[in-house]
Amino acid sequence: FRVWTGAKPDIERVCAIWRDCLSQYGGPFLFGAKPTLADAMFAPVASRFATYNVPLDSECAGFRDHILNWAPMVEWSEAAKIEPDEMEELDVEF
Repeated sequence: FRVWTGAKPDIERVCAIWRDCLSQYGGPFLFGAKPTLADAMFAPVASRFATYNVPLDSECAGFRDHILNWAPMVEWSEAAKIEPDEMEELDVEF
């Protein structure tokens, strides 16, 4: 996928946050050895970066991969794969 020009500043900002936190707290999670809500918040971003093959430097790519292999993220991804394409309750007219 081509990264839109408008998305580049957002991607750069996310990467700056990741690099700053990883540098300051030593990783492998944003605030050190244990995951926090910040890691959970950025999990969907990591997934989008992978899905759209967003070019990342090695530090950010490493964090993205760490999050994608984090047990709760793996569980979430696997659960998403078995969700139905359509949900009956969303087809009901109000």
